[in-house]
Amino acid sequence: MAERPILVTGGTGQLASALAVASGSVMRVGRPDFDFDRPDSIEAAFRAADPALVVNAAAYTAVDAAESDADAAYRANRDGPALLAGLCAAAGVPLIHISTDYVFDGSKGAPYVEEDAVSPTGVYGASKLAGERAVLSSGARAAILRTSWVHYHEGKNFVRTMLTVGKTRDRLTVVADQRGCPTSAADLADAVLAVAARMRDGWRDDYAGVFHAAGGGDTTWFGVARAVFEDAAHQGWKVPTVDPIETADWPTPAKRPADSRLDCTRLADVFGVRLPHWREGLRRTTAAIFARAGA
Repeated sequence: MAERPILVTGGTGQLASALAVASGSVMRVGRPDFDFDRPDSIEAAFRAADPALVVNAAAYTAVDAAESDADAAYRANRDGPALLAGLCAAAGVPLIHISTDYVFDGSKGAPYVEEDAVSPTGVYGASKLAGERAVLSSGARAAILRTSWVHYHEGKNFVRTMLTVGKTRDRLTVVADQRGCPTSAADLADAVLAVAARMRDGWRDDYAGVFHAAGGGDTTWFGVARAVFEDAAHQGWKVPTVDPIETADWPTPAKRPADSRLDCTRLADVFGVRLPHWREGLRRTTAAIFARAGA
């Protein structure tokens, strides 16, 4: 009899893609077969997969667009996860739900622990927080993993944007007063699978609740950009000069948290999982991008 799969939502998103590479037991679903805007598709995909565990990596992540499209953000980030968690609860299937550092306002001045007060500054963060609460109240055996600043060699992310823009410009400006923990999707996938393995071995009450899962250490967006172009220079790529600016110099529809560093101690204490330092993860992402560019 075939082993029941790990059902991963989010289709071709960064984490879903990384999970599919990392494990042969992953079954990915995404639009149009699985769509939080079509609630009937959620149950159909769940029933068809008959999963041993679910990882919900699907979300509305367009932070600025969410400010003018709140209904869509809440459908994807609250209502869809609530329905999925209900299905997991009814079937007795564990759920790992991916959330975000944007549930915090960034004013603490130190890395956030899971028990810190939440206070999102925009619709995206508020809708993700509402999703967390929906999952936690569903009755499902659920762990919520908050992560941050995710990058991968595929998909849309800051790292790929820097390399693309850097090819055509001699000088760039990047925000230097927002601090956080860059996270490789590949490293996050390894962490998710390690948590999943523990859950499938036997449920423990301390597996439930919120955990922080991000790359070790911290930096700013300016720091990430400098590291990206350092790697590019080693590959012989032409790189631009990068100048630091303040958030006020780069206005956006959504307000970002100024300091959303995450303390990931609880994840290590409960699951024995700690993600590598952000610089190591970034180096692997850029190496994969360069390898593809040279193929």
